[in-house]
Amino acid sequence: MHNPGLTELVGRTFVSAGSVTVSQESITAFALAIGEPETTVAPPTFAITITLDKSQELLQSSGLDWTRVVHGDQKFSSTRPIVAGDTLVCSSTIESARVVAGNEIVTVRSDLHSGEELVASSWSTLVVRA
Repeated sequence: MHNPGLTELVGRTFVSAGSVTVSQESITAFALAIGEPETTVAPPTFAITITLDKSQELLQSSGLDWTRVVHGDQKFSSTRPIVAGDTLVCSSTIESARVVAGNEIVTVRSDLHSGEELVASSWSTLVVRA
């Protein structure tokens, strides 16, 4: 069933109420979990540890049925590495929502900012099965 709430939210940006301060422990744990020996900076995919919760909060408000969601794609872009001590605020924007073969395809971009500086962006494409 098509969710009209998602298409109505395309283009809207939601900013998280709080910030996240990155710890060296969280960087080290993530790096070791993915087999990355370098732990002085966060791997580019570390951003997902912050953006996933924030984008899910955004999509929860749309009435999305999570029992029908399948992860379709993920990509990352960094303007600089995330390091311990960074205090980041996440904003999430629904970039697109369309119906293909009865399934909804939703793309959410989440940006991490340190003050005014854009540090990293991630794009998640979700498929909401019919």
